[in-house]
Amino acid sequence: MQVIITDGGRGASARGRGRATGDCVARSVAIASGRPYWEVYDRLAQGTGTQRRSKRTGKRGFTADHGINTRRRWFKDYMAELGFTWVPTMGIGTGCRVHLRSGELPMGRLVVSVSKHATAVIDGVIFDTHDPSRGGTRCVYGYYKLKD
Repeated sequence: MQVIITDGGRGASARGRGRATGDCVARSVAIASGRPYWEVYDRLAQGTGTQRRSKRTGKRGFTADHGINTRRRWFKDYMAELGFTWVPTMGIGTGCRVHLRSGELPMGRLVVSVSKHATAVIDGVIFDTHDPSRGGTRCVYGYYKLKD
């Protein structure tokens, strides 16, 4: 797959950071939805800051820099609000059937979930800060597809 290196608009604003952060979900949602990075980041930070704490999550505060729990209801509701639909590609015990490579993902605007990362794929082109495909061997757990 072709890869376009981009930070999704993070560095272009006055609030931009010069360092890499764990904001892959914010970047991929901003790119795939076409919304400004900081609008998406602020919404995800709000969701993370107000979600119920557990033994595993601890207190993170209002930030989207340390990962987003994409299985939380508030995140799913936000993606639906943006017009995305979740499409699972892997189930328990099914093994990997879809990889991050040409021809295995549909055309359109996608937020793709892979192991410990999220990336934007638009019409078969990866938009990310690096190439996450691992040479086409990286397994896709599922993806959010923007409704036409």
